[in-house]
Amino acid sequence: MDWGWLLLGIWACLTVGSSSAAAFVPPTAAECLRAIGPTGDLPPILRRALEPADDFQIIPAPGPHDWLAEHSQAAQSFGDFAKARPRRPDKRRNKIYLLALGEFAEDRSPPIDKLAAYAAAYFGLEVQVVAPVTLTEWELTTRTNRHTHRRQFLTSDILKMLRSKLPDDGFCLCAVTMEDLYPHPTWNFVFGQASPQNGVGVYSFARYDPAFYGGDRGGDYEKTLLRRSCRVLVHEVGHLFGLEHCTFYRCAMNGSNHLQESDSRPLHVCPVCLRKLQHSIGFDPVKRYRALGEFCQKVGMQDEAQWVTNRLKWITAGEH
Repeated sequence: MDWGWLLLGIWACLTVGSSSAAAFVPPTAAECLRAIGPTGDLPPILRRALEPADDFQIIPAPGPHDWLAEHSQAAQSFGDFAKARPRRPDKRRNKIYLLALGEFAEDRSPPIDKLAAYAAAYFGLEVQVVAPVTLTEWELTTRTNRHTHRRQFLTSDILKMLRSKLPDDGFCLCAVTMEDLYPHPTWNFVFGQASPQNGVGVYSFARYDPAFYGGDRGGDYEKTLLRRSCRVLVHEVGHLFGLEHCTFYRCAMNGSNHLQESDSRPLHVCPVCLRKLQHSIGFDPVKRYRALGEFCQKVGMQDEAQWVTNRLKWITAGEH
């Protein structure tokens, strides 16, 4: 894979024809355990956190239009990840920076302070929100999408500007926007694009708003948009840590080809991906889960808060 320019998340391409992806066969339980890798030399609490127990489901066979039905996705075990030696935070570069690009109106955007709080809990790193950037401050290429008749911004222009703005202590700088994006003239749209080697990425939440397609936002609009935005943010930042799409368990790092598939993904990462993140960052898994549980409880993500509570009971049961 060319990690120089990585297209991320849900996407649509005007030039794509019939799928040529080989039929995906779900892994066995034994294959999933092998992907986690040997854990005998790890601290007991981390070893316990990497045991799937009954809290994770093996990824099922995809539906006709799902990501794995249309894309050949190489499996990335923890061993594969470690051998690739992706960028890791260090003493000098250890902060995640978030930047709002363009208008981030309160009535139709996820609160960026909550996105920052969730990312801080998820990755166990300091997350700082930098001053927002108006669309007129940068020279960005635009077009009008011929299907939606809405304005779109070229992601390569945004990434170029972000590279020049990454703070010296930043592991990564992520721009979030309510504007629609495209990566190339032949593409219809893209939800995100990143350069893991340079530690920058841009992610659009525009199409997570039901109003984008002319739909009714409904009474739970704010909670729905926050959940979707939290999910896509940690998925895409996970790519900046070198995590590829997960093909072992149902996981926040699963690829998704459409909004329904994206909504079906859990917010949490599976044991394979958890080990990759922990290897790179070195967080305490119990403290991480507790921080995530507190956040989810506070913002009303009760189902995820309950999952975290159950997971913590499993992990800490080994201490007694």
